[in-house]
Amino acid sequence: MLPRRPLPLRLLDALLYSSTWLAAAAAAQTAGVLHLLPGGFSAAGWQAVALVFAATLLCYNLDAALPFKHRQPAGTSGRKAWQHRHRWLLAGLAGAAALGGAVLLLLGGWLHYLPLLLPLAAVALGYSLPLLPWRGRWRAVREVPLLKVFLIGGVWSAVTVSLPALALHRPLAPLAGLLAQRFCLVSALAIVFDIRDFSRDRLTNLRTMPVVLGLRGAKTVALALLGISLAIGLGRGAPPLVVLLPAAFAAWVIAVARDTRGDYFFALVADGALLVQAAVSLLA
Repeated sequence: MLPRRPLPLRLLDALLYSSTWLAAAAAAQTAGVLHLLPGGFSAAGWQAVALVFAATLLCYNLDAALPFKHRQPAGTSGRKAWQHRHRWLLAGLAGAAALGGAVLLLLGGWLHYLPLLLPLAAVALGYSLPLLPWRGRWRAVREVPLLKVFLIGGVWSAVTVSLPALALHRPLAPLAGLLAQRFCLVSALAIVFDIRDFSRDRLTNLRTMPVVLGLRGAKTVALALLGISLAIGLGRGAPPLVVLLPAAFAAWVIAVARDTRGDYFFALVADGALLVQAAVSLLA
């Protein structure tokens, strides 16, 4: 019998593999947008932060708790093994996040934004659920070649940039530059997670960017997207440190990523690149 892991590591595993760390990154990026808006840190603004946290926790834990994920062998992945053991916890977190998000939608006056929110919700849920007709059968969006990273970038940037503006009844047009900058940054980092899954995706013929272009080609695309994000950020007049520091960290993550790196590199460090961007924005 394997020795029990120390409590600090077990708590870290729970934080990372339950997607709480990632949901915190999404909430922090939302708060970073509120920081740019007059009167951002009002009750309505904090409701938007809480709603983004709940929505992120729901989507990622729902994905992790899907039955077919637990028919796949965990292999050497500590993340997969943890999620296999705690499947019902992940399902419970998804349910609690759904309930919390519904309460926030009702109490925060978000119902009149449903025509805007429902397409985002459908795309997010369609990431893993077979909701998209493609080549004669229903597929999850992640199965469509090369689409996944841009889907993640689009939904993530739309939610973390647009929801704060909607909560404060601010126009979206002045945030278009930030939206494009964040789309490129998040899409670049999403490629890192396809690099993590490269060996498995190649075996199952899931045509992600690393499978189609190779690891070097995928990293080239990621760095190009990061360069575009950097150019947009500087071009829209953001403070150079706010743009350069997160971009430098993200570039390092992309450069050193490979599918043999441990789970903590991806779950803690790569996802942490999103928190670096948010923290620098809030402190600027």
